[in-house]
Amino acid sequence: MRILGFDTATRATTVALCELGGETEIELRDDPPRGRRPRHTTRLLPLIAQALERARLGWEDVDRIAVGTGPGTFTGLRVGVATARAIARARGIPLVGVSTLQSLALGALVAPEHAAGTEIVIPVLDARRRELFAAAWPVQAAGAGSRLGAPSLAPCAIAPDALAALITGLQASVLAIGEGAVEFREVLERSGASVPEDGSRLHRVSGVWHCRLAGTVKAGAPDQIHPEYLRLPDAEIAHRAAGRP
Repeated sequence: MRILGFDTATRATTVALCELGGETEIELRDDPPRGRRPRHTTRLLPLIAQALERARLGWEDVDRIAVGTGPGTFTGLRVGVATARAIARARGIPLVGVSTLQSLALGALVAPEHAAGTEIVIPVLDARRRELFAAAWPVQAAGAGSRLGAPSLAPCAIAPDALAALITGLQASVLAIGEGAVEFREVLERSGASVPEDGSRLHRVSGVWHCRLAGTVKAGAPDQIHPEYLRLPDAEIAHRAAGRP
């Protein structure tokens, strides 16, 4: 099965084309420098075209599309999901929505940097406004057979101190990954969590793991795939704070 996966939930734009059970695995990405705005609207479609060209495949060769549904930035998610829906409709390709947090957690299990004694993986994204998007999955089995169990913390928007308190209460070996874990490293490490060095690839959302996840679930109609915002857009929050109807 050939799957095209992409994600625009964070500042990065990541695109991957994978053949499950085969040799094809291509990932292309755009990672804006820290402090720069995301470039989803200008980079997503060109990266998709480049991935297909590099694999020497056409749209008729793609069996499934996997799009990251977040949580993440409102604008980024809207760009990714709208693009996925449009392509799926136009090309008649089944579409799967993938949790960006779950995909990030899955990537940590098979990476060489994965800590041997990790019992729980907590992917963390920066939600701005001094909040984080986070979830927690227990690690089942070990080594090459590692897999994620049922989530012990469903995806949520949470304050860094509240997440740290939750980690302390778990009394387990916790691996925290993602740009949010880097941003609030000091707070999370005080709780006992292990956070890889800033440049570790464990912190990067990857379309490859979107493809792997998409191969294990049933695809749906494009209109059934929705972004997972978890909270109101920043503009709506500001609007309500100003007391406007």
